[in-house]
Amino acid sequence: MIADEDLPPENAAAALRLIDEQRATAARQFEPDPRTYYWPWGLAWLLGFGLHFLYYSPGDTPLVEMPSWLPLTVLFVLLTVAGIVTAVAGARAYGQVTGESARRGTWYGWAWGLGFLTLFVLAGRLSDSLPPDLVGLLWSALAVGLTGILHMAGGAIWLDHRLFLLGVWITMVNLIGTIAGPGWHALVVAVAGGGGMLLAGTLGWLRRRSRR
Repeated sequence: MIADEDLPPENAAAALRLIDEQRATAARQFEPDPRTYYWPWGLAWLLGFGLHFLYYSPGDTPLVEMPSWLPLTVLFVLLTVAGIVTAVAGARAYGQVTGESARRGTWYGWAWGLGFLTLFVLAGRLSDSLPPDLVGLLWSALAVGLTGILHMAGGAIWLDHRLFLLGVWITMVNLIGTIAGPGWHALVVAVAGGGGMLLAGTLGWLRRRSRR
């Protein structure tokens, strides 16, 4: 006996609905959990730039005494961990994808890697010529600015308006913080930037769960 689900669709409308359902199911299988993409970066920014604000606070006196190397070291460690988490999540989600989409993802990943390599070299060359408070502003403003630009580029590549708008938000946050100056930049990025990433991950996860 043939089960009901094995029978062919009764009409064209039912066939189209079946195709749409199967396409949506396949898309969900390859779509990574948004929390694995945004939450690690949001926490890294919230904690890392939060330490920057506590040490490089507006004024000449740190709000919390700590070694001068600690804020930047913690930030880079957290960013490295976030990068590993999202890379693993992306590999699991898209590891079996081939063709044009795979090439786009690979080239986009190279853009991130080469972009931040260029940033490290440039900021490293300039750091010795700046006072400590401006060194922190230089590294953080360049890193956040590049992140915003790459998010906008990713949104343009995949026509993802949410990713593009997040890049716009990060860019505006970075501009406001940079204009405000050392100390304030770290606070603005920690709260608005890190908080924005956490919110983006949460909203993406809720949308993904509602579709299921």
